[in-house]
Formats: sequence, C-alpha cells, structure tokens
Amino acid sequence: MHQFTIGIEEEYQIIDLESRDLVSHVSKIIEGGKAVLSENLKHEMHESMIEMETGICQNIQEAQAELTNLRRHLINTAHEQGLRVSGGGTHPFSNWEHNTITNGERYNKIVDDMGDVARGNLIFGLHVHIGIPNREEGVRIQNVMRYFLPHVYALSVNSPFWIGRNTGFRSYRQEIFVKFPRTGIPSYFNSLAEFDSYVDLLVKTGTIDNAKKIWWDLRVHPFYPTIEFRICDMPLRIEETVCLAAIMQSLVAKIYKLHQQNLSFRSYRRLLLNENKWRASRDGIHSQLIDFGKEESVPYPDLLKELLEFIDDVVDELGCRKEVEYAWKILENGTGADRQLAVYKETGDLKKVVDYMISETEYGITHSQPTS
Repeated sequence: MHQFTIGIEEEYQIIDLESRDLVSHVSKIIEGGKAVLSENLKHEMHESMIEMETGICQNIQEAQAELTNLRRHLINTAHEQGLRVSGGGTHPFSNWEHNTITNGERYNKIVDDMGDVARGNLIFGLHVHIGIPNREEGVRIQNVMRYFLPHVYALSVNSPFWIGRNTGFRSYRQEIFVKFPRTGIPSYFNSLAEFDSYVDLLVKTGTIDNAKKIWWDLRVHPFYPTIEFRICDMPLRIEETVCLAAIMQSLVAKIYKLHQQNLSFRSYRRLLLNENKWRASRDGIHSQLIDFGKEESVPYPDLLKELLEFIDDVVDELGCRKEVEYAWKILENGTGADRQLAVYKETGDLKKVVDYMISETEYGITHSQPTS
C-alpha cells in the first residue's frame, strides 16, 4: 500500500498577556525558539502570527508526537518572552488595521498586488499535506475529495468573532479569505495536463509568479508530492488537529483504493459544493448539508456517520481509528466555535474568550522542560 505520509502546518496567534490583543512579536518567538525550533517555525504575512510545521510523518501517531513536542516548545518559548500563543481561526477582537505586515519580499508583493484585501487577511488556518503516489493521481483524488471538504471543514469551525463582533458564523475566517483571488473549492480537472495548462496560463500572463499563489481549499501541491488541505480553521486542542489530519489521510487512502479498483464517483458542480460549504461556515456541526444523491438536506451527525463508515475499511490499515473517532468527541463537546460562543454567552467578555482559547491551546501540554 502507498504510504500516505502526513505533514501538518498550524498558524498560531501571538497574544499580549496584558491586553489579550494580538501583538506583532513573531521575531521574539522565532529568536527565542531558535535553538530547538528553527526548522519548524516560520514567519507569516502578519507579525502577530507564527506558523509551526512538522516534518514528514509516516503515520498519525508520529504526527501527534511531533506536534505535541513542537507545541510544548512553542508555548514555553512564548511564556519565556511574556507572551502567549493560541489556536483559533480569528482573534475575537483584534483589528487588522493595527497589525503589522511582515517585512519580506513575498509579503510586500502580495500587499502591493492586493492592498487592503491582503492587509485585512488576519486569519489563522490549519494546512495538512497527505503524500500521494503521483500528481496525476493527485488530480483524480482532488476531484473526488471536493465533495467531502464541507464535511471535514464543519468539524474545524473556530472563528465566530471578528473585530469584536459576533458574526453569526461558526467560521468567519472563510468569509474573509474569499476576498482573495483563486480561493475556495477547486474546479474539476479532467487530467493533470489540463490542471498544468491552467497554471501555465496564469504564470505566462503574469497573473501569478508560481502555483503557490493558488490558494484553494484543496490543492495538489505545486512542489511536493502531496495533496494539501487548506480549508480548516486552526483548532484549539491538539487532539482536534490530529483528528482532522487522520480523517483527511483516511479519505485520501480510501479514494485512491477505489481508483485502484476502477471505481469512480459521480462528480458534482462546484456551485452545489459551495452550498454545503456555506452551510458549514455558518452552522458547523449544527448544519444540515445537502445529500446530492438523495436531493435532501441531512443533519450533520448523520453525514459524519456515513463519512466514518466510508473510510472504515482503511483506518485500521493506517492505524488511525482512535484518532478518527475523536470526531464524535467534537460532536459531543462542540467545535472550537461552539465553545468560544458558550464562554461569551456566559461572560459577555471577549477577553475571557481569549483566555479560554489560550487554555485550550495549552490543554494537556504542560510547561515543563520539553524533550528536544
């Protein structure tokens, strides 16, 4: 069986201890963590964000162990600098206008190209790479996987607030990101050649300088032999990140297995898939998503059950049953967004929401000396 390796990138908020606001101190954390984290920490477009990435992991347990170790290092480093880090797809009250853009050629160019659309993109996501046999197969997997994106995304919703407002969405992050070009659920491509000629046309016409400027919710990666999921909000607890990655890995493995058996899927128009994505953005696990086969709206828990049954025959081969089934815990405890909203309902205080986000991000990870 092909080894469906896993790589995870998490985008963390850097938070000031006094104000609970975002603070542009990424350099402090990168400097402070240089000894052990230099390979794993990266600047992002805003200086109040830090990206942490794992190496290539052979299975979900390895990914969880590495993520836990990295997160512990990151939390310790932040504490040493008098700062905190947090998950969450948006900060509850920070204003993008007061957040500094990282000074670097890549970010300067994006801001030159897009102005306030880029400056206002103060959002935090989870990106998961799953290893694929080849890019041709990657395009076939991408075509089928588009259907499942809203189902996975609903479990991750974690951005109900924006600039001090309760937005009415469980994931407002996606509503902000949609202002960027080349975002959202990708179109269907008949072949790798068709996909490559699309990219080549954009490069040739000076629209983009490379395929990394394609920011879809899912993409066959331009440089690595992976398919990259980009739709999810940054979770709070590490178990949530691990659960999402395990479900993504299982879906890729299952779709590949069916292709090997020459079984294909009905393809649905992006217009229809977008309806489900919108519902998931607004209501998360409380949504009813459209079952296009039955032409009915179905409660999310029923669809999750179907999804887990669909991947049931690959989870043991991949050794990720326990991690995948954590999805039921998310249904029981609520998504990050549900829990943020509950704290706000109880306290009416967005700073208390930030405190909760920090404590959930640190959940199960002590501030003891990490193993290097």
